[in-house]
Amino acid sequence: MNIEQIYTGCLAQGAYYITSNGEAAIIDPLRETQPYIERLEKEGVKLKYIFETHFHADFVSGHLDLAKKTDAAIVYGPTAQPEFASIIAEDGQIFELGNVKIKVLHTPGHTMESSCFLLMDENGKETALFSGDTLFLGDVGRPDLAQKAAHLTQEELAGLLYESITQKILPLDDEITVYPAHGAGSACGKNMMKETVDSLGNQKKVNYALNQPNKQAFIEAVTDGLLPPPAYFGMNVAMNKKGYGSFDEVLNRGMIALSADDFEGMAENTGALILDTRSNADFAKGFIPQSVNIGLNGDFAPWVGAMIVDVKQPILLVTDAGQEEEAVTRLSRVGFDHVLGHLKGGFATWKNSGKETDTVNRITAGEFANRFETGKSMVVDVRKESEYAAEHVEEAYSKPLAYINDWINNVDPQQHFFLHCAGGYRSMIAASILQARGYRNFTEVEGGFAAIAQTKIPKTDFICQSKVLSTQNS
Repeated sequence: MNIEQIYTGCLAQGAYYITSNGEAAIIDPLRETQPYIERLEKEGVKLKYIFETHFHADFVSGHLDLAKKTDAAIVYGPTAQPEFASIIAEDGQIFELGNVKIKVLHTPGHTMESSCFLLMDENGKETALFSGDTLFLGDVGRPDLAQKAAHLTQEELAGLLYESITQKILPLDDEITVYPAHGAGSACGKNMMKETVDSLGNQKKVNYALNQPNKQAFIEAVTDGLLPPPAYFGMNVAMNKKGYGSFDEVLNRGMIALSADDFEGMAENTGALILDTRSNADFAKGFIPQSVNIGLNGDFAPWVGAMIVDVKQPILLVTDAGQEEEAVTRLSRVGFDHVLGHLKGGFATWKNSGKETDTVNRITAGEFANRFETGKSMVVDVRKESEYAAEHVEEAYSKPLAYINDWINNVDPQQHFFLHCAGGYRSMIAASILQARGYRNFTEVEGGFAAIAQTKIPKTDFICQSKVLSTQNS
């Protein structure tokens, strides 16, 4: 028996590859299936089952493509109603895989169909729990995503989650290894640990949600401080439930290389969004007007989902050379399948054609310090609320990037402001969106708060947010 976690950092997502005596199962696979196919062929094993812990909201699973290519059966937990062939398992149902067994534990709460999969080894010993979005390391799944579908409040869903955990998970042996679907950085929880594997016994000790004295306390703890879910979540759920186009077709279309003239014509004729995936430093120096910058070198896919929202939005890509396939793949992971092609040769092609370009007014933190005037300079901080609360430039406004569509219309285009995030990645996303919508009277700060903190600009006292959180939960 072999268990392998396949962790994708930009999604903070864990898929699992299990083999035993010539048979394999994959739990919560990523959209692109070729790496799995190659792995199966290399090891000479047959994929028997594709287990889905639930209808994912934050990414599009590769279950359909994988099933078509391998004839493996897709398995969901009780109450799931997918619009394609699959096995809807009963609570407690056991699936045999080589010399091991996998037991379905129905654990509603995050969603109604949410299930965990309990692995029993060759000797029948319960050894691993694939906990999906029911149990994370340090947290549990947010109970607010399925409210509409379940016709329940988040408090009622949290109550169901409590019952699932106390009845199905906590009675299990402490030595069982927990393999969650997500880690720190995922929007499916709020307090996840950076580790991606742990023992159930340790989680019983350190996970705040598992240490609440009663059901009501649990409900209050897990619903406290929940931020609104990204708008694209519902669209990803629909794709996972109803089906989607082949990834191979998506990739082939996205890999169409366009000349500068063809790229320009297609942008005008289709209403496609121009997505520039280069680094924020390169983008600042020059880009195609109206482009939006979301760099591949950061949390690309989640920010695409949060900023673009509509998965059906046509997209044209500008990438660094050789990064075209990576960009299309990452977009498909969050359901953005309508990439119409990419600019052949990248931004250099556009620039060399003599077409119009644009730049972002970017200065160093040192220049910012020289220009900053206490009580006069307006500063916009696009970091998360928790980052702002921990420490910020005195009198700076907290305007998180995630909510730019809510606050952008309140920005006075006549008033100059300085713009920053933690290191420059998010502030360049904001800068590109601002300029695409006609805002020009701002200056973005290179290096963000990390660089600003090294200057003499007045800042608030640092408050450790993890300590604040742990105090709140104690």
